[in-house]
Amino acid sequence: MAHPMQLGFQNATSPIMEELLYFHDHTLMILFLISTLILYMILLMVTTTLTHTNAVDAQTIEMVWTLLPAIILIMIALPSLRILYLMDEVNNPHLTIKAIGHQWYWSYEYTDYQAVLFDSYMIPTNSISPGMYRLLDVDHRMIIPMESPIRMLISADDVLHSWAVPTLGVKTDAIPGRLNQTSFIISRPSLSYGQCSEICGSNHSFMPIVVEATTLEAFENWMKLTPM
Repeated sequence: MAHPMQLGFQNATSPIMEELLYFHDHTLMILFLISTLILYMILLMVTTTLTHTNAVDAQTIEMVWTLLPAIILIMIALPSLRILYLMDEVNNPHLTIKAIGHQWYWSYEYTDYQAVLFDSYMIPTNSISPGMYRLLDVDHRMIIPMESPIRMLISADDVLHSWAVPTLGVKTDAIPGRLNQTSFIISRPSLSYGQCSEICGSNHSFMPIVVEATTLEAFENWMKLTPM
């Protein structure tokens, strides 16, 4: 959960988001080293009056400043491509959930169960209880079992929406007439908050997403209590 004056990312609740955080730190360190080297060279050029003749006309330094950026790009591209393929991989999901975006709420359908369908509306400010988050909590959460591969089928009923949960590393557009797919695994019991990330009208800011990860036993008990 994000908090005021936070400088970093939210804590990851899925392995994919953990990989994205590692990749962010990896890339940031490379950028820091490049910036330090460039700053050192600028200060050296400003403060040094003499010029070395080998640095003015030399094949060696031209090869260095040609090959070094290529090596740096490879160091960034290889981990990036690995994570990209991991995000698109869907292997034997244990549960499939269809999320449909409306103006301005989400509806969820558990396609592996018969007639498990509900709408998820934001709780109004005058109805929130102590411990709830304003503009983020909903009346019906999307409940899933932890440590289980989840496949999300995402679409929209009216205009463009986007199903985005930062702590899961998931952001998928909801497009009318098109069914997009994404997947994730939540590694521990948690509450993950998200919001629609595509401007979809006047109440775009008021269609939050809450994903609750529980144990398999608690999920099955919830399914038994859910009205069919």
